Amino acid sequence: MTIDESNRPSLWQSYYGPNLGYLQEQYEKYKQDPNSVDEGYRELFERNGEPVAPAAPVSGTASEHGTSTPGKVDTNLLKKAVAAERLVWNIRTYGHLAADIDPLGLSAPSDVRLLDPEQYGLSQRDLSQLPASLIWENAPDEARDGWEAIQILRKKYTGPLAYEFAHVHDEQERNWLNRQVETNSASQTLTDEERLDLLHRLVEVEQFEEFLHKTFVGQKRFSIEGNDALVPMLDTIVRIAARGGARHVLMGMAHRGRLNVLAHVLNKPYAKIFSEFHHSPNKDMMPSEGSMGINFGWTGDVKYHLGARYSLTDEGQSYETRLTLANNPSHLEYVNPVVEGFTRAAQDDRSEKGYPRQDKDKAAAIIMHGDAAFAGEGIVAETLNFNQLPGFQNGGTIHIIVNNRLGFTTDSKDSRSTHYASDLAKGYEIPVIHVNADDPEACIRAAEMAMQYRNLFKKDFLIDLIGYRRYGHNEADDPETTQPLMYGKVKNHLRVASIYGNRLAERNIAPTDQYEKYKNEIQDQMKTTYDEVKRDETQSTFGPVNPAGEGAAHASNQTAVSASLLNKINEGLLAWPENFNVYPKLQRILERRRGALEPEGRVDWGHAETLAFASILAEGKPIRITGQDAERATFAHRNLVLHDAKTGEAFCPLHRLPEAKASFAIHNSPLSEAAVIGFEYGYNVYAPETLVIWEAQYGDFVNAGQVLIDQFISAGRSKWTQKSSLVMLLPHGYEGMGPEHSSARPERFLQLAGEDNFTIANLTSASQYFHLLRRQALSTETEEARPLVVMSPKSLIRNPRVTAPASELSEGSFRPILEQAGLGGNKDAVERVILCTGKVAIDLEEALEKEKDTDFSWLHIIRVEQLYPFPKEEISNVLAGFKNLQQVIWLQEEPQNMGYWTYTEPRLRALSGGIEVSYIGRPERSSPASGYQHVHAIEQQRILTSALKPNSLKNNISLGR
Repeated sequence: MTIDESNRPSLWQSYYGPNLGYLQEQYEKYKQDPNSVDEGYRELFERNGEPVAPAAPVSGTASEHGTSTPGKVDTNLLKKAVAAERLVWNIRTYGHLAADIDPLGLSAPSDVRLLDPEQYGLSQRDLSQLPASLIWENAPDEARDGWEAIQILRKKYTGPLAYEFAHVHDEQERNWLNRQVETNSASQTLTDEERLDLLHRLVEVEQFEEFLHKTFVGQKRFSIEGNDALVPMLDTIVRIAARGGARHVLMGMAHRGRLNVLAHVLNKPYAKIFSEFHHSPNKDMMPSEGSMGINFGWTGDVKYHLGARYSLTDEGQSYETRLTLANNPSHLEYVNPVVEGFTRAAQDDRSEKGYPRQDKDKAAAIIMHGDAAFAGEGIVAETLNFNQLPGFQNGGTIHIIVNNRLGFTTDSKDSRSTHYASDLAKGYEIPVIHVNADDPEACIRAAEMAMQYRNLFKKDFLIDLIGYRRYGHNEADDPETTQPLMYGKVKNHLRVASIYGNRLAERNIAPTDQYEKYKNEIQDQMKTTYDEVKRDETQSTFGPVNPAGEGAAHASNQTAVSASLLNKINEGLLAWPENFNVYPKLQRILERRRGALEPEGRVDWGHAETLAFASILAEGKPIRITGQDAERATFAHRNLVLHDAKTGEAFCPLHRLPEAKASFAIHNSPLSEAAVIGFEYGYNVYAPETLVIWEAQYGDFVNAGQVLIDQFISAGRSKWTQKSSLVMLLPHGYEGMGPEHSSARPERFLQLAGEDNFTIANLTSASQYFHLLRRQALSTETEEARPLVVMSPKSLIRNPRVTAPASELSEGSFRPILEQAGLGGNKDAVERVILCTGKVAIDLEEALEKEKDTDFSWLHIIRVEQLYPFPKEEISNVLAGFKNLQQVIWLQEEPQNMGYWTYTEPRLRALSGGIEVSYIGRPERSSPASGYQHVHAIEQQRILTSALKPNSLKNNISLGR
């Protein structure tokens, strides 16, 4: 850009001293990187070039006290200005260390010297000589100079709200956050009417806990007292979310404060809560753990683990927002990924082919954490990592640490290594506000800022609500044995409703008796409600409001797909975009599928899976599949996301399939099991029409998600009437790959199996997999909906013995057992029946073929494809046909104390009619598999040899070293 040299002196002549020096400093930054300075400076320098000092006058003397002669920069004042800028930065960065965020005054004073001007060689006089706007761009009009600006700024950053934003790398976000703190916005000030509403809400929260405490003495409730402001904060967040377009607000929390949130945020009637306490079977004995019975065929859960749903309609508005508080066991933070999955499911439109269309404004998530659990449980970090991942982000979650400074009975010094409970969040660039729970208006401001940031930047925000815990870990616990000093202060500390009521009275906003008036009204209301509950002794609290399966449709078994449709789908799957360069090696593999549906063709495992997915989409059923390598699959059998060999561009054939009528989401997940399993479970629960699949990299890795499996997937239906049809694909099989790449621990799933809560399968045919996936898809949203666990193959994926003719896909259905072809023809000759499952059945088939000239008329083999529910009728029918049967053998490649033996033995004995039931397999072991290939091969051969020798059990062949 051309610069008019004649204009330069006239433009810059009004600048001198530190102002001119500051401009010159900005210009140096501008020369190195124009984007490093504000837009206004960029425009100024583009128009006018370098700031130059005007010519010095012929005569004149420098003024005193650091001013300078025009044309000459006073370097001393320039240094003072730079030092003042550093002071401003450090007040923003470290002001939280001096903030008033400790209601009980328990924390040791922090080193706050970085907030003092003296640390930078600045005196009051020095700062008074600097214009306020020079050192602080957001300085208000009342700041007449730099000294006053610093006092105002420090007050903003060291009050009942403390801010940590310096770790946010995005300059636009950080500047926005700082402006929110530093500029006085009218929206941050409550009206007198809003203040009275806030007081009323606090009294409701307080009196609810007081009533429970006095009425149901000794019963656990895990009260919110000490962090009462959580409820009006949630009110604020929900209101802003709803008015911003959220039709779903999904919440997760541990047990502390849950009853209060249920009562006041989700509007669970007082009568129902009181009834649960009143009818508790052990209310007169030990502190109550439960309030639900088992007369409806479900086990129920304790009342402070239960969730709820509530629909909110704003007055004068036409929208309705659905609030959901997720059920949560005592594993505290493990509900976090479940809520994230709920939220993404609520945001996704799955009605059209391709990836689902996400509307981040349609749903919002709020997760409440414990201070010790947030720092201590790894699931927290796994879930925070979802923040910006394409397949898992949800446009920002509001995190609230309900910080009572204790973990069970443990002080903070014993439960974390960080200064704050919230410090983990800084690693994910999540803005953090610490707020004093005894200042309700500050809490509301924190909630407002959190939601404004979330709505603007679509990212997570964390509020550290610092309060205390009025009672022990539960109301029957004496906390003074471990925290005598803390509870000495708690006893003499006014509750927040009283504090706030006094504050409003001092400001003449409320009468001095307003708190007592609210208190009496609320107490009367609760007493009246409880009297009604006591009068209605017939009222039952047992059983769910909507028992699982009540009124549900039943699934269809029609899983076959016509040959004509399969052929159309197959052609569509191989129709790649014009000029798309499929990786040549992969293209050759995929091209083989063109003839796989011909009469002489065979469908392998990966092809059967793709055809199943495509046919499910053609029926309008959305699919979501994730896993650490889901796009390709660990063993490269899936390859549903192709990458252009020249450009790297990605393409998924299922997204352009003409027959598809619903979305197909496929995402590689982060290297996490627990959080991803929880997310997919949550997604499936909230979008039950969707076939949701999680694939482990190796089945062994499912170990890392055991809490989600035990507490949610296995028991959620029984405890909470929460149905799921989640599919878990767990690669399993003994191929000499060592103890961490062999077993998906089927014994654990079988031990968890009860009340038809799972389907557990280990398959030996591609057509079986095709039909099982389709059966699972048809079961969603029906009474048959339940999680499916598949011990999926590794080496079998490419084994020709697992392939199937196309006719098996277009005809028939899933079969719980398969009989070995070529055996059992002479039923009277059969003396031994071997039952097995999975890969070892194929190993047996191969061994039989090697000895095809041997007479095996005495032997029959049954492959148990579905382990649970156990196909006893099908097995019994086969066994009944062998009149001379002498032995029933369970054969497995897993150690005897693992795998299936302890599950199948009693069931086989019940079916055998007194015939001997024996075991062939590896002996009991502490490790699931050998780490040595040659040892594995020897053991595997012994198992097969024992199975195929008529007198092997009598000869007592050793199976192991």
